[in-house]
Amino acid sequence: MAARSLGRGVGRLLGSLRGLSGQPARPLCRVSAPRRAASGPSGSAPAVAAASQAGSYPALSAQAAREPAAFWGPLARDTLVWDTPYHTIWDCDFSTGKIGWFLGGQLNVSVNCLDQHVRKSPESVALIWERDEPGTEVRITYRELLETTCRLANTLKRHGVCRGDCVAIYMPVSPLAVAAMLACARIGAVHTVIFAGFSAVSLAGRINDAKCKVVITFNQGLRGGRVMELKKIVDEAVKHCPTVQRVLVAHRTDNKVHMGDLDVPLEQEMAKEDPVCAPESMGSEDMLFILYTSGSTGMPKGIVHTQAGYLLYAALTHKLVFDHRPGDVFGCVADIGWITGHSYVVYGPLCNGATSVLFESTPVYPNAGRYWETVERLKINQFYGAPTAVRLLLKYGDAWVKKYDRSSLRTLGSVGEPINCEAWEWLHRVVGDSRCTLVDTWWQTETGGICIAPRPSEEGAEILPGMAMRPFFGITPVLMDEKGSVVEGSNVSGALCISQAWPGMARTIYGDHQRFVDAYFKAYPGYYFTGDGAYRTEGGYYQITGRMDDVINISGHRLGTAEIEDAIADHPAVPESAVIGYPHDIKGEAAFAFIVVKDSAGDSDVVVQELKSMVATKIAKYAVPDKILVVKRLPKTRSGKVMRRLLRKIITSEDQELGDTTTLEDPSIITEILSAYQKCKDKQAAAK
Repeated sequence: MAARSLGRGVGRLLGSLRGLSGQPARPLCRVSAPRRAASGPSGSAPAVAAASQAGSYPALSAQAAREPAAFWGPLARDTLVWDTPYHTIWDCDFSTGKIGWFLGGQLNVSVNCLDQHVRKSPESVALIWERDEPGTEVRITYRELLETTCRLANTLKRHGVCRGDCVAIYMPVSPLAVAAMLACARIGAVHTVIFAGFSAVSLAGRINDAKCKVVITFNQGLRGGRVMELKKIVDEAVKHCPTVQRVLVAHRTDNKVHMGDLDVPLEQEMAKEDPVCAPESMGSEDMLFILYTSGSTGMPKGIVHTQAGYLLYAALTHKLVFDHRPGDVFGCVADIGWITGHSYVVYGPLCNGATSVLFESTPVYPNAGRYWETVERLKINQFYGAPTAVRLLLKYGDAWVKKYDRSSLRTLGSVGEPINCEAWEWLHRVVGDSRCTLVDTWWQTETGGICIAPRPSEEGAEILPGMAMRPFFGITPVLMDEKGSVVEGSNVSGALCISQAWPGMARTIYGDHQRFVDAYFKAYPGYYFTGDGAYRTEGGYYQITGRMDDVINISGHRLGTAEIEDAIADHPAVPESAVIGYPHDIKGEAAFAFIVVKDSAGDSDVVVQELKSMVATKIAKYAVPDKILVVKRLPKTRSGKVMRRLLRKIITSEDQELGDTTTLEDPSIITEILSAYQKCKDKQAAAK
């Protein structure tokens, strides 16, 4: 077997992909930026590291807002390994969408994530791969990961990949996928990781938009006990991708797949390569990766992140938001196909020298105790996941959680959408035994890293359920009204904008900078518009109320759908809901709620009436949904996001034009909901 010939380190890594059970570090040079560029209070990096100490958070937040150069300059100098010092800390102009940080500086991201740690502690564990098969984790040291990365980087170069070329990575969560990302970074190529659940059509669209030269994939993938035919999907996609010159195929299973003219067996090619690869010295603002996210037009946007600013921000937020300490095991269960996986599975943790968990499976495979059994076995200290998974597991009850020892946990995190209070309380009380810090984090693909979260803060500062609360250092949120004016004071709502640039933010939309400007800087000139609405409390904390396009205007009352969903979620029989707005002859818009009811709930009509009463009590009578439809499940993407766009089309009789549904976990759910909706309409018609 090819993997066996790769030597003990990389051979063990690659061999583990199919169930198999002395990279020299580059000399490192920490260079100082010019002192003039790093003016201001000295010791900023140690100061920020101590941000949880009493009284330091307000002072550092104020400094980051008032003197960005003095704040970020020393941090970049002291946190990252540079080849060449930067001469300008920041140069940003929101009016033109120009974002630049640490200009003139040169570095290599893979050196920051690998070489510096190999030099200090080569046998420290970088990755713990929690494979789909329960209890079969694989540990990868920093030395092994560096060796694998170099072999893969040399393989890419041998097959024509040069600095600036784009490589598509269509792989599930695995050490080889992480190595592929880092290999691109090492040689100065740009990677675009495409979630390994997208259809051939979606994959081809992204490959073509990014003009990818090479695709890296597996023969098959495993998730939740099911086999995913990745190579077949790639074969279909590349028929329509004229820029693709090679497809590098690794093997997750022993099953053979068709190998065509473009296809190259990756493990065999890597076995021929040198385990040393000289890193390319990259400019701070050179592209690191493109990541596609949904756009309001339905056309995915290729969000561009660059080198130094992104890496610094990912590393700093990882360390401070989660209270990460040396020796901790960090468990972010996100897929690497999304920004959470980029920032908090790969780049942030590895830059900090952490041990990062790669979770290949699902929350309920082989049973609803999978997360918590993994926490016990791997002794995870920080657990970071999505509210949709929490709500799913909540349905299964407390016993699956309490069966396992979770005493290693210190911090719990929520990401991807606002978490409702019931899910927050369950996560805090049951999973965390009411002793863990729970951070509800708000951020976006475009922001690069966490922007609002309860931590860092003063030591012992309060955390309120279901609220992101405090801006991270350098994040300066403002609320805007419909006229484009800043909303001052407390107990107010508005469009959430950010008034000042930060290092981790996106630089452009690939190939369409004007779209970038129009999407993020045009609505409120001089500000970055997040697209979200927010509420600022009496204490000055921020609560996300949902996307602005998920805000309903009912008889002149503006109401975030997330607020209604939060009220509905307080009903013990309703673990999940999705609320959308639809046209109403009198009110202008009305709310329509889709709810999932527990099997033990009894009469669903009674539950519906109780929900209406609860919403009226918790929000107002005008907020009560005009229609509530009981469904077996909600239409979700494979990453767990509810596709409200499809629900809106169903109830507005546009179900013949649903658009792309390939990202759905199970497309048959549309038929289920259409049938339930039709029965509801028939029942109403018969009652008239």
